[in-house]
Amino acid sequence: MELLVTYDVDTTTPEGERRLRQVAKTCEGIGHRVQKSVFEVVCTPPQRLHLEARLQGIIDPALDSVRIYHLDRGTFHNAKHLGAAVDAAHQEALII
Repeated sequence: MELLVTYDVDTTTPEGERRLRQVAKTCEGIGHRVQKSVFEVVCTPPQRLHLEARLQGIIDPALDSVRIYHLDRGTFHNAKHLGAAVDAAHQEALII
């Protein structure tokens, strides 16, 4: 499955900055960063559940927001990039 994960974490406190780093690190562990707070993820349904659980455990639901869009298969391959965008290698192994 293909997911687009976006997030907005309140960073007005040191705790918020810590949450932001944890959210980014979690997303980097499963997907490709395409913008500062946007990741493209190719995963299985169990991996999606694990990702959602980890993110839910990190964020402060009163201050932070994570949006996960389930996209049709092949959406990333057909995406058009403008500007300084870098093509994410979704078909290649993700080495962490």
